[in-house]
Amino acid sequence: MSHPDGEILTERRGPLFLIGVNRPAKLNAYTPTMMRELAQAYTVFEDDLEMRCAVLYGRGEHFTAGLDLPSMAPLMRKGESAVSGALIDPLDLRAADDGRRRSKPVVAAVRGITYTIGIELMLAADIVVAASDCRFSQLEVKRGIMAIGGATVRMVQRAGLGNALLHLLTGDEFDVQEAFRLGLVQRVVVPGTELIVAIEIAEKIAAQAPLAVRATRANAMLGVERGANAAAEQLAQIQMQLANSDDALEGVRSLAEKRAARFTGK
Repeated sequence: MSHPDGEILTERRGPLFLIGVNRPAKLNAYTPTMMRELAQAYTVFEDDLEMRCAVLYGRGEHFTAGLDLPSMAPLMRKGESAVSGALIDPLDLRAADDGRRRSKPVVAAVRGITYTIGIELMLAADIVVAASDCRFSQLEVKRGIMAIGGATVRMVQRAGLGNALLHLLTGDEFDVQEAFRLGLVQRVVVPGTELIVAIEIAEKIAAQAPLAVRATRANAMLGVERGANAAAEQLAQIQMQLANSDDALEGVRSLAEKRAARFTGK
């Protein structure tokens, strides 16, 4: 049984780090405690050199109903965040006090009700697997507030201004096919299999060269945030560094020997 304020469960599974949102009795609605624990889990993942890919999922039949407003409202009125200190922001909107941001990939598995911060955590992840029973809504305007977890930026980037504002300004519920059309999710699967498929994708990512995975993600993010030219300017230098790594040598060696590569992240 989960704690009344909810909790975040973590599990190390080989090179994978599973992060579970556990407050199913309240549809996994986020309290300040859960937000802090989620940031702590992301920080553990970032700091553990053995962990190559994380999977975020919700316990029960729903990913999340969003924020638990009665518990979160006092912080919101003061303009404060539940996440403080040198923790990795799960929404990936700010560098922590020590200037760090997440550098390793996260795959999100969502099902059922996926509202507000649920969408924003999806948008902050790198790949999203969604069950066909998903119901999405960015409904902050219905509560007299606005989305501040990244939707006003990332939904526009993914879906275009008109499509984003259609959902941001109405707060209407939309289904998984609309989410797929907008580019918010990458795979649509049978309910109950979303975590299995997300883990399969994460395992494929974890089997690749860690330095190359992180460099690829970083360059793609740079292009999104600062433009294509900024990303292109770094390509030659990054490729030279990767080509001189032990993993690149192992990649060539494994190809010649017709076997699976054994990457070490060096």
